[in-house]
Amino acid sequence: MSAGKTYKKRLELIDKEKAYSVEEAVDIIKSYSAIGFDETIEASGKLGIDPKDSEQIIRGAVVLPHGTGKESKVLVFCGSDKEAEAKEAGADYIGNDQIIEKISKKGWVDFDYCISTPAMMKSVSKLGRFLGPRGLMPSTKTGTVTENVSQAVEEAKKGKVNFRADKLGCIHAGLGKLSFTKEDIIDNLNTFISAIGAARPQSLKGQLIKTFYLSTTMGPSIKVKL
Repeated sequence: MSAGKTYKKRLELIDKEKAYSVEEAVDIIKSYSAIGFDETIEASGKLGIDPKDSEQIIRGAVVLPHGTGKESKVLVFCGSDKEAEAKEAGADYIGNDQIIEKISKKGWVDFDYCISTPAMMKSVSKLGRFLGPRGLMPSTKTGTVTENVSQAVEEAKKGKVNFRADKLGCIHAGLGKLSFTKEDIIDNLNTFISAIGAARPQSLKGQLIKTFYLSTTMGPSIKVKL
């Protein structure tokens, strides 16, 4: 079945004027026929923040209880004293000056997660303009600038998801795979929503999440009533 036919067939299952409960939305997604690969379940939402107000920018990280269904490659920037700890925890790459040059000059990004010790941030900060827009820049707010390298690597491997509101005040994250059970998808979704709520700016008045949608890689968006 072509991508266009698949999309149209799935669209017939959805009432675009309706806001579904979480359970109803997941039931629709789980009813999709397989198309040859395990699709990612994606969540997106429009927040009630002012994205131009630096005090209202929402940013954080959360470890999904059932992971993302994806094996994350982790890069760690650390000194020689932390290398063994990083490798033992499962780091795929240990960062050094050569890797910094490889990223800055060749655009190398064969990793999904980047962690740094505070001491290495002076060097890693040079990559901010490149890694930042890709959501890969280490930050204290997401727990990726830390002395506890082993914990950071283990969390990344278990399915830690970073999130940040974009310039339009929207937020997006992959929350698992279509092959996950209904219960696991809902559990991951509720954990993500709770993390957004915990990051609510004190200055924000009114509703935090204005609209929220679920979709799959090859499926239409489903409006969800939270």
